[in-house]
Order: sequence, then structure tokens, then C-alpha cells
Amino acid sequence: MRLQLFAPLVILLLGSTQTHLANSHHESGEWSCEPDLENRIQAEFKPGLVTVDGHADDWSDVDGLELPLLPALDPDEEHQYKGGKMTVKALHDGKDIFFMLQVDGEYAYSKGNNNKCPSVALMFQIGENATYHNMGGCKESPDECTSKTCRGNEVDIMHFSIGNAIPGRIYGGNPIDNGEGNGGDRFGHLVDLYAWTPHCRYLDGLGPSGNDTSAQNNWKGAWWHGSLATHSGFVEEDSPYASSDQKGTYYFEFSRPLRTMDRLQQDAQFTIGQTSKFSAAFWYPVDGNPWHGSGHYSVSCNWLPLDIASGSSGLVSKVAVSKSSWDGASAFAVLTSVVAFCISVFVVYWVSRSKAVPFTPIDRL
Repeated sequence: MRLQLFAPLVILLLGSTQTHLANSHHESGEWSCEPDLENRIQAEFKPGLVTVDGHADDWSDVDGLELPLLPALDPDEEHQYKGGKMTVKALHDGKDIFFMLQVDGEYAYSKGNNNKCPSVALMFQIGENATYHNMGGCKESPDECTSKTCRGNEVDIMHFSIGNAIPGRIYGGNPIDNGEGNGGDRFGHLVDLYAWTPHCRYLDGLGPSGNDTSAQNNWKGAWWHGSLATHSGFVEEDSPYASSDQKGTYYFEFSRPLRTMDRLQQDAQFTIGQTSKFSAAFWYPVDGNPWHGSGHYSVSCNWLPLDIASGSSGLVSKVAVSKSSWDGASAFAVLTSVVAFCISVFVVYWVSRSKAVPFTPIDRL
């Protein structure tokens, strides 16, 4: 069985908006996929719960889905990521959607060298015909793929390489890159891309037909590792922030608006109460060796359903509880009023039945 999730996402941003694409891998053999149909990501409505800072403390009450990480090109369980499974959590607050990815791994960080640091990516279906396999699945050659020839095969990708990202700091959309109208991030390489195939992949706003300066990077994100000793805030001079090879868990936290102002068919749009299609990938410098673009692990061989839950069920429950409480209080108040009224009637009756006390003028005493 051969599997291809995300082709290399090696983006070169040297002060320009041009995207350099590394050579994509090629799979051999017939495509075959047997996903676990019971796996679903639930994004519950939980407003005001999490802060995007790379820390997982505020996610403790959110259920996650634990998924094995198998090599994308050879998903043999014997070659799965040795550090363990990836836990994926999601929620939304009615405006933004949030993701937390957790995966165990010895601390590895090499400043300025993304390929010797862990990296993650999220991919979402945009076009109704976009397949998970072959990153959208457009049949056109690299020289022929355009927004017209590959219409309906669009996928949305967020990729975070942490080689220049300080742990706990926010990266992604920023005024400089967004001001130039593209999905880049020159500071921390948390980039916003779209693709039709592994060979036709671009930063938002860039493409074979020219650049469109209306695009934006709508993602925000941060990373952390369990071995990092301080929560007060790192600066670049603190690099590498911890000693290598310490055991712990990597945390990657992201947020993005449910709906964006994209008019180029380059962003997935999420709707409350509906299901989107999603997947995640992970790169790690195994044994200290730099990873390469196609040497990633993936959580599934097909799309995973991402359910954007409605808050109505929770509201209905709260209303029912409130109504029940109100009904009980009302009944008690009515009963108390009836009892008080009866007592009042009895007292009046009793007084009226008693003998009148004769009046004696005070001057006769």
C-alpha cells in the first residue's frame, strides 16, 4: 500500500513573495486505503476556554482523538513514529476554531534549521472534488494546473516549521506579510497555502496566473515542549531553550476564523453544525537526522471528518435546567402564598368569633 498525504512544504521566503517548491516525491504501486471510519474530530462549542500560547493546561477538559503516526509513503505499523501517537483536539467559540496537537518526542531544536526541528501541517478540503490522496487530486500536469483547469480540487494547508519560532510566542498572520497580500510568515514560518496537487502548491495569494494582493494568512499558532522550564516568556537569545534529547511532549496550538474573507478559493470555510474534511501530518528529525519533505508521518490515509458542533444543544440543556428550577421555585412560592392566605382567613374568622371586650371610659376607673 502506498500513501501520499502532504508533499514537501519547503517554502523559501527571502524577502519576496515567490514560493520555491522542492522536488515532490512520487509513489509507486497501486493506491490503497483502509481508513478507520469511526475516527472523527469533534470541535465542540466552548467559548472563552483556551488561549493560543502553546500550553495545554486549558485543554484538559477537552476530549481528543489519539491517532497513530504512520510513514506517509509506507504506512507500515512496524515503521510508525516511535515516540507514540498524536492526540488531536479541536473546539470553537462561534467565531474562531482552535486546534491542539500533542505528540511525545525527545526535545530537538536547531535554530534556523527547520529540517532538524519538528514540524506539523494541517490540511482541509476546499473543493468538492478535492481528494486527500495526491493533495487535491487534479489530473493536470504541473505546467497546466490553474484555478480554472483544477477547479474543484483545491485543498487548504497550514504548515508550521519551528526552526525560527520561539516557544510560546505567536506566529502566522502578521501585518507585514498580510500587507503584501500573501499567506507567508517571514518570522516563524507558520504559512497558509493552497494546492491542487503536490506539484501545484502555492502560498495564498500567489499562483501560476499571477499574484493577487487580497490574500491573507489567517492562522495564528504557537509551540511548546514539556521539558521547557520557564513559562515567563523566552526571547531569541535563550535559544535552544532547553537541552537536547530531553523526554517530553510537543504541543502545537493553532487558531483561525471559522470564516475568512477569501475570495480566491484558497481557504476552507467552516460552518457551525456542519462537517469538514481534515488531516494532519508530522515531521521529526529521527536520530538527529534532518527530515525531508516526503519523510513525514500522517494520522490517516484519507480525510478525517471534522464536526463543527452547534452550541444549541448546550443552550437547550441550560434552558431546560433553568426552566425546571424556575418551575420548582414558582410552585413553592404559590404553595407558600396559599398557606399564608388560609392562615390569614383563619385568624380573621377566629377574631370575629371571640367575645367583644366592653369599652370602659378612663374617667370611670
